[in-house]
Amino acid sequence: MSGHSKWSSIKHKKGAADAKRGKIFSRLNKEITVAARMGGGDSSANPRLRTAIQSAKSENMPKDNIERAIKKGTGELEGVNYEEITYEGYGPGGAAVLIESLTDNKNRAVADIRHIFNKGGGNLGENGCVSWMFDKKGYIVVEKQAVDEETLMEIAIDAGAEDVREDDGGFEIIIETKDYESVKNAIDNASIPCLVAEITMLPQSTLSLKGKQAEQMIKLMETFEDCEDVQKAYTNADIPDELVS
Repeated sequence: MSGHSKWSSIKHKKGAADAKRGKIFSRLNKEITVAARMGGGDSSANPRLRTAIQSAKSENMPKDNIERAIKKGTGELEGVNYEEITYEGYGPGGAAVLIESLTDNKNRAVADIRHIFNKGGGNLGENGCVSWMFDKKGYIVVEKQAVDEETLMEIAIDAGAEDVREDDGGFEIIIETKDYESVKNAIDNASIPCLVAEITMLPQSTLSLKGKQAEQMIKLMETFEDCEDVQKAYTNADIPDELVS
């Protein structure tokens, strides 16, 4: 069974990345554009685009922005050609770090990402050095106050979820990517609010960090979140709750 998506939980608790709405919209724009370019502008026939639009709507991204991003992807409007690149490396204490990048300048992206690793007490590694430690999954977090565990488990499992478990004051739902939409729709139809709902890379196991290393890891991940060429940053680091509460 995959490990917890600790960094997703940390981001929610700290509120650091989510407070920067302009940066969120920029990332969503990129993802919608690339999804439309790769699979077409019809969301009913393009699962990646459907998920991107769903994420954009959950962040209250204006409809006009979404439609413009789709048209840039399909070529109806002039847009930037983004390249998808994955970078891998290690953070403080040897924690695994996986970076998903969408960039219009590969040289800038790799230089910035290498600099962030080096400055943050880590190092950029070779392709494949840590990706094997992660599994691509659908991941949803629901607050305990929103629903009782038995009800949530029945809804989620019936819709195709792989697992429902309790963690850090909430419930985590782990889903195979092919079943993500059906589970998310079932939860939405039951009017259960989600704290986190995304396709993510879950670590197969976590590495416990404490003290200075844990603090350095938080700073490293926050710096990656601030990088314009980084779409998503993942780690298998397990950081004490007192550092993020």
